[in-house]
Amino acid sequence: MEQLAAKLYSWASILEPQTAHQAHVAASMPFIFPHIALMPDAHLGKGATVGSVIPTEGAIMPAAVGVDIGCGMIAVRTQWMLGQVREIGPLSMLRGAIERVVPLSAGRYNSQVFASYTRERIESLEQTEGGDSAYAIAPKWHLQLGTLGSGNHFIELSADNENRVWAFLHSGSRGVGNKLANKYIKVAQELNRKWHIHLPDRDLAYLVEDAEEFWDYIRDLQWAQKFALLNRAEMMDRVLDCLAEFMDEPVLRLDEINCHHNYTVQEEHFGRQVWLSRKGAISAWEGIRGLIPGSMGTRSYVVTGKGNKLALCSSPHGAGREYSRTAARKTFTMEQLEAAMAGIEWRHTSAFLDEHPQAYKDIDVVMDDAADLVSIDHELCQFINVKGN
Repeated sequence: MEQLAAKLYSWASILEPQTAHQAHVAASMPFIFPHIALMPDAHLGKGATVGSVIPTEGAIMPAAVGVDIGCGMIAVRTQWMLGQVREIGPLSMLRGAIERVVPLSAGRYNSQVFASYTRERIESLEQTEGGDSAYAIAPKWHLQLGTLGSGNHFIELSADNENRVWAFLHSGSRGVGNKLANKYIKVAQELNRKWHIHLPDRDLAYLVEDAEEFWDYIRDLQWAQKFALLNRAEMMDRVLDCLAEFMDEPVLRLDEINCHHNYTVQEEHFGRQVWLSRKGAISAWEGIRGLIPGSMGTRSYVVTGKGNKLALCSSPHGAGREYSRTAARKTFTMEQLEAAMAGIEWRHTSAFLDEHPQAYKDIDVVMDDAADLVSIDHELCQFINVKGN
């Protein structure tokens, strides 16, 4: 750990100058208390750094929460061993089945309500405060429930260090969450202009607690966070249904973790109640379990928090990018991607070049940097990878 400024601490041994500068600017905002904690996977983001934990008093910066509200991970350990799955048949059959039941890629949604459990989740969201805002901004949001998206979102089947099979996936609040996030980023920017507030970066525009718009944002933020949580649960049900059919046996859910890494909650730190925004970070209070994925060709981890108070009881959410998507496409070749994905069943396409494992920080370095934040329970290696273009 290194203290970079009075209100900025870093656990990142790999930290490019632009990212450090962006974090310094965010830490200069007057309502930060006690300090921003940069996680080992920190990299440039919109306004605020991805991989940062941002505690604020009396105000929230919507861009510092992120545009994929509630994005996160879910993992389930099943009763099977890797060898049992491989014995059944070609893994391409299982990958294909998953790709048929979970809409992939940006803008790809369900054509109808998928199942009875989908309807139950939709009804729960309809009854949650904030549902009216969702319908106003995305009238067909209910068709987005159970869809993956693109970029670094994925579905994987993995084996842990005892060869036990896990289902593991990464996604958030999809188009409806993105629209809500961008709406409030613009609202904050307009209000800051109206109040003649000078900002070091327009994406650090903020809402204050005595404004009606602040509480509108909290309401819609919490709705989107619930949507993201249920979206992951919905996809997991579909993936496990595919696995059960492939194995010709019902799935036993022997362990399960579902956690956000782009979200805001109220927590107490250093004796004061703050709004804590984890933008690319997971909760790591003592005893709390979490998930830290690598890239599409490297290991992921099931972890337990150590409750590091200086780190605001948080830990990294993944490997963190080292190359932008554009730079990755210019740097890596399809042959290099094929080599990096050796031994994994995946959809062979150059569309994933910007997700090349080497476009991300070395997950071993990230986990070493996080040694005082979390303990490792299980190390997962994927054998099936599903992504959207």
